[in-house]
Amino acid sequence: MKKIQATLISNKITSNSSEAHSLFSASRFGEKLNQKIIYSLPEAFFLIENKKMSLQDFRGKILTQNETLKKIHRLDKNFLQKYIVFKDLRTKGYIVKTALKFGAEFRIYEKGKKIENTHSKWICFPISENSKTTWQNFVAKNRVAHSSKKNLLLAIVDEEGQVSYFEIKWTRP
Repeated sequence: MKKIQATLISNKITSNSSEAHSLFSASRFGEKLNQKIIYSLPEAFFLIENKKMSLQDFRGKILTQNETLKKIHRLDKNFLQKYIVFKDLRTKGYIVKTALKFGAEFRIYEKGKKIENTHSKWICFPISENSKTTWQNFVAKNRVAHSSKKNLLLAIVDEEGQVSYFEIKWTRP
């Protein structure tokens, strides 16, 4: 497969190439909007890292992987932590999408499920092992998950870049 030719304009990465549409249909990378595929920052970087995408800026200059990482990091200071979780889950076969409307970082679909026929099972919050939180913050995350009928998945990223997952779900006694 030829590389997807994508463009970074402001904070959006888009492509209308046939390769982008093919990969969207096959693996659900990106979101379809009109005739374009729009990629989240982790999706695009994952594809670049795996040599499936070439990214250019709005002037048409092809960006190297390092230039891309620098530009993305300027847009999102917590990108690396989020990307480690995205990459880990995607590599394990999960479909990972943004979850901003749920107040979380990612929504995650079970392996093997067609996402057009089902809802995501989890909303995910990547967290550094060194970060501190309050019970109120934890309860707020749990309430968001519960009200959206999803399980809460905390993805704890350690200093070595390894991820530990903790699933929290509401149960009735």
